[in-house]
Amino acid sequence: MFSQADAYERFMGRWSRLLAPALVTFSEIRDGDVVLDVGSGTGSLSFAVRDTMKTARITGVDPSSDYVAHATKKNTDARVHFEVGVAQQLPLSDATFHKTLSLLVINFVPDAASAVREWIRVTKPGGIVAAAVWDYGEGMQMLRAFWDEATAFDPVITPRDEARMPLCRRGELAALFGQEGLKNVEETSLTVALRFASFDDYWAPFLLGQGPAGAYVAKLPRDRQIALGERLRKRLLGSTPDHPIEMQARAWAAKGTAPQR
Repeated sequence: MFSQADAYERFMGRWSRLLAPALVTFSEIRDGDVVLDVGSGTGSLSFAVRDTMKTARITGVDPSSDYVAHATKKNTDARVHFEVGVAQQLPLSDATFHKTLSLLVINFVPDAASAVREWIRVTKPGGIVAAAVWDYGEGMQMLRAFWDEATAFDPVITPRDEARMPLCRRGELAALFGQEGLKNVEETSLTVALRFASFDDYWAPFLLGQGPAGAYVAKLPRDRQIALGERLRKRLLGSTPDHPIEMQARAWAAKGTAPQR
């Protein structure tokens, strides 16, 4: 039986590990920085900072005690610390961090504007707040393929398509940052590619119940799971024998400077 953290690692963790270094670079992290990772999950972003910067110190905060325990168990560096907390009410002091980052989280936060204000609060004036969100509508091929087939298979779930999630389109995250008071806001796209060893390497993690897509698949009767899997197999492989599948994923990233207070 997989823990929630183990299931996430199989489903989206491998994507997070690919994307994290790009967000580190975009966020202009430097050695000596004190860095906050909001929604740290299983630690992909925190570990990317750790592995890139020799003297940076990182605090990861996540609402899931299971994820925090998983990341803590994986960590062997005293510069990195994980604790339980939520994005909108961080258990941290004002103006503590040079850089506050969040990877693939903010579109799941119920009150994203409140979260950004909280991130500004804990960031030193002149420090950087940065985040990235998948382009679910067009750029995240793994999930786009899934939702295209799932909504054709079961049209009633169309409102659950992640393309409808907030902040996943060009300009939306940057607009939010500007509205909440960040200065010098910039936006860019970050693109990574992942090679699946086989169709099952792509499909099996959906059965573990992670994220909106996995939650839908996990609740289907077994025969419906098989039928949806066959639709996806045909979409991705056609009539060819099983073989590796490479997919790209684009995220929109934004950053801004915390104002003077």
